[in-house]
Amino acid sequence: MKDVDRGSLGVSAALAAIAGFVDAIGFLDTGGLFVSFMSGNSTQAAVEVLGPGATVALASAGIIAAFVFGVALGGVANALVARPRPWIVGGAAIIVGGAAGLALAGDATLWRAGLLAVAMGSVNTLFLADGRARVAITYSTGTLVSLGLALASLVTGTSRTGWRRPLLLWAALASGAVVGAVAHRAGSAPALTVAAAALVLCAVVLRRGSRRVR
Repeated sequence: MKDVDRGSLGVSAALAAIAGFVDAIGFLDTGGLFVSFMSGNSTQAAVEVLGPGATVALASAGIIAAFVFGVALGGVANALVARPRPWIVGGAAIIVGGAAGLALAGDATLWRAGLLAVAMGSVNTLFLADGRARVAITYSTGTLVSLGLALASLVTGTSRTGWRRPLLLWAALASGAVVGAVAHRAGSAPALTVAAAALVLCAVVLRRGSRRVR
């Protein structure tokens, strides 16, 4: 994360806020499943798989598979597309917009959750190095580990400012979730439309940034 420049960090924070926003909507729509926090779904599936909640376990597993599929799509885009970041975020915007359309049509809650998981998985591939994501955009555990290690560095005098970036990303994710929960009161369709529009804006910013690099 420390190797990411300020402009990229700003976009990452914006995307983390959108991820929290979308995750809150998915959580409320499904009654307790996540579309960007796969650790929670993994635990949910494991707890329910042998109990009366086998259907919940299957739903959790399906969302996890959709998330991994989204990561794979992003990885392919990174390998085959020149300057892939705006395309990945733009694709995520289209997918979230499709989920908003399903919400407007009525049912298909799990299909919506699957689409949102694909979109959230893909945005984790924006900042790759050696086959790994340098910035944990949609999952807070890695960010909090980075924060804890940065605080240790602060105490030992190794780094005085390393805690700022992981704290920013975690705060963005948590704040986005709060806003998403509030926006959900107006309905899933309008809330997801707002998320799709925010992703389009991020894609435009990334596109302009890639042009300046040329």
